[in-house]
Amino acid sequence: MSDKHPTSDRYPAVAGQFYPANPDSLQKELTKHFAAAAPKMYEHVRAIITPHAGYVFSGTIAASAFNQIDKDVDYKRVFLIASSHQVHFEGASIFCDGDFLMPYGKEEVDTVFGKMLVKSNPELFTDDPLPHSNEHSIEVQLPFLHYVLNGKYKIVPIVLGTADHKTCRHIASVLKPYLTKDNLFVISSDFSHYPDYDNAKSVDLDTEKAILCNDPKHLITVLSENAGKHIPRLATSLCGWTSVLTLLYMTEGNESFHYNGVKYSNSGDAELYGEHDRVVGYWAIALTEKEDSKKEEFSLSGEEKQQLLKEARRAIENLFWDSEKPALDINNCSPALKTKCGAFVSLHRKDGSLRGCIGQMVGDKPLLKVVHDKAIWAAINDSRFSPLTEDELDDVDIEISVLSPMKKIQDISEIEMGVHGIYISQGYCSGVFLPQVATETGWDKETFLGHCARDKAGIGWEGWKDADIYIFTATIFSEKDNSN
Repeated sequence: MSDKHPTSDRYPAVAGQFYPANPDSLQKELTKHFAAAAPKMYEHVRAIITPHAGYVFSGTIAASAFNQIDKDVDYKRVFLIASSHQVHFEGASIFCDGDFLMPYGKEEVDTVFGKMLVKSNPELFTDDPLPHSNEHSIEVQLPFLHYVLNGKYKIVPIVLGTADHKTCRHIASVLKPYLTKDNLFVISSDFSHYPDYDNAKSVDLDTEKAILCNDPKHLITVLSENAGKHIPRLATSLCGWTSVLTLLYMTEGNESFHYNGVKYSNSGDAELYGEHDRVVGYWAIALTEKEDSKKEEFSLSGEEKQQLLKEARRAIENLFWDSEKPALDINNCSPALKTKCGAFVSLHRKDGSLRGCIGQMVGDKPLLKVVHDKAIWAAINDSRFSPLTEDELDDVDIEISVLSPMKKIQDISEIEMGVHGIYISQGYCSGVFLPQVATETGWDKETFLGHCARDKAGIGWEGWKDADIYIFTATIFSEKDNSN
């Protein structure tokens, strides 16, 4: 007799409550939150900590966390770890009876792998599906995951029932070998529950700092200290603390791992339903692993810079010339030109005045393709200028700025004028200045920030003081630069 039994898929429990049940409405909701989310700032992301509240409250923070994952990696498995809200039990439950059925389709579960973990560690894991039946904290992550990776993975859903830190450590020891570049860990947790707005911000910052220390003992201490403050209505400062603790036990003592705060808000910031007297806090946090120090940093040779400039001009000239237009050849270009990174293309008149500038902060296509596309947009789609004419072709100089990954800063003292560009983000509003803007204008730092906040992001002259600020560097070169 076969020991196999029929599969039992897991159906949505909170569709239509925490997120839209209609696939088209869900897609629109996700697109809205990703548009307002923090951009990708980190490479070699091994895990994210992301909230699991209703999308109207925490969707943008969740999108900010999922924006950090490496979208080009073909992940073998995505481990989703959550702390049980519905059922209390010892150890953890791994769902391995079937797949997760979602409004947009099926999320494939690695049932064979899950059963292996249960069979090998019966003292820690069970395959009882009951803890998953009505648990929302894994389900709400799946639409974000699918939006970013388009289903090219299998999931391992794990719900922790334990409240014992020793059990968390044992579970971590089993999962630790899988914390590699081939897998992704998604840790589901909200932060403070039910204090007022200001107390939530304070407590959540303390908890986030504790996580960033990569020290599980310190996190336990801080959570205890938070409880000891007797803040009115504070029920917990980290609802998924066992899940976060399990991740910390997997990374403690390893200096190649680093936790990074990405973006914060609480339910009081929600546009429609936000109240300030009783809130829930949300952090997006990314765990990165330092790459092999022997790997060379990205750079462009003089020849590669010239190739980018020639491609930008060719793209613009082809707007006016009817001759045969050779296809863009990505396959035969150098590895550097195939690298996915952000870039801006600027057009200047011979007198130095701007004639158009368009770009993107994060690279989702090969650099050569980004430059090709943005050159065209700078010529005809910069809303500040009328479209470039053929008569102006000989009167414009092309400048290209290739961007480094962005880094979120906590203090504007980290901005080095003329070296760093800035990206300011607040809700759905954002604005960017390239590093050379500071040099060209001669502005001091606060004027630089003020103009970006008011003129680019549309949040007022002092809006930067309450916004998220990111810095980046740029490799800048132009047709008039004789060194290239």
